[in-house]
Amino acid sequence: MAIRKKSTKSPPVLSHEFILQNHADIVSCVAMVFLLGLMFEVTAKASIIFVTLQYNVTLPATEQATESAFLYYYGIKDLATVFFYMLVAIIIHAIIQEYVLDKINRRMHFSKTKHSKFNESGQLSAFYLFSCIWGTFILISENYISDPTILWRAYPHNLMTFQMKFFYIAQLAYWFHAFPELYFQKTKKEDIPRQLVYIGLYLFHIAGAYLLNLNHLGLVLLVLHYFVEFLFHISRLFYFSDEKYQKGFSLWAVLFVLGRLLTLILSVLTVGFGLARAENQKLDFSTGNFNVLAVRIAVLASICITQAFMMWKFINFQLRRWREHSTFQAPTVKKKPTVTKGRSSRKGTENGVNGTVTSNGADSPRKRKEKSS
Repeated sequence: MAIRKKSTKSPPVLSHEFILQNHADIVSCVAMVFLLGLMFEVTAKASIIFVTLQYNVTLPATEQATESAFLYYYGIKDLATVFFYMLVAIIIHAIIQEYVLDKINRRMHFSKTKHSKFNESGQLSAFYLFSCIWGTFILISENYISDPTILWRAYPHNLMTFQMKFFYIAQLAYWFHAFPELYFQKTKKEDIPRQLVYIGLYLFHIAGAYLLNLNHLGLVLLVLHYFVEFLFHISRLFYFSDEKYQKGFSLWAVLFVLGRLLTLILSVLTVGFGLARAENQKLDFSTGNFNVLAVRIAVLASICITQAFMMWKFINFQLRRWREHSTFQAPTVKKKPTVTKGRSSRKGTENGVNGTVTSNGADSPRKRKEKSS
């Protein structure tokens, strides 16, 4: 009897194309593992760190507050929560892409360049709109608009409400999810540096406001910035559908400049005046107090440099648009065709393209003989 040899084939490995096509299903399975872990006592303690917010504190009822308040502070376990909601952001990203953006792309028949830009603006406009509505709801519920002194009063703001902390966790999760999306969406190599820059800037400022207990100021600046960015990306979506649409960009240009000015004014007012006049100006990690001169200078410097960088990019963008608009409207001057005598002119028109003569030797005009002196 013939003895069958054991197969030495290695187990199948997930290919690049398989991961790109089924990344949402793979991420969904990973997220379901954490959710199913809540059903069993053995894994519930580990899974709850990923799914729910950590570091909650219950404040007893007082004369001013009749009911007990549930507040939160931050810690190292927040990284696990950010990771789980990063998986949720990847799933939502895939749903918007498949059921909304891809269907519009099939109808509009965009080119490859417009296709990638349309997907980018579609995803960001949905995120900016959702974040603006959510952030505005927090601002109204906590009376930020009626009393702007909340931005610096009673610093450090180390205790947050559920909505405030969940907002920051969601923001960090979304911008962390943008890194694997560069791989999943097959982003072009020339576009990766630009996207890495603005993803890094978002994470730097959001994490800085969260860790330095400047969450009140960070929330106001984020809502202001997201509103302006939402207007830009929604205008770009309309522009792709109809290139004659330009009013949205004009309105965005005005609000962009005003947004940069308001950002600088609120930052200087909060950090440069409000926190500078506070009584407690000692560095204390236990209470989360970072109200010292070096930190204030670093915060203002980072905000001012970022706003200057954005204005520089904005000015270059506007100059490029004006150049394209001026060249598009410039009248084209038609050159009159030069008529030459002899056979060479006939050969030139026959062998040339659109009246231009080719570089063949037979088509070049003969040199005239110089007259002898």
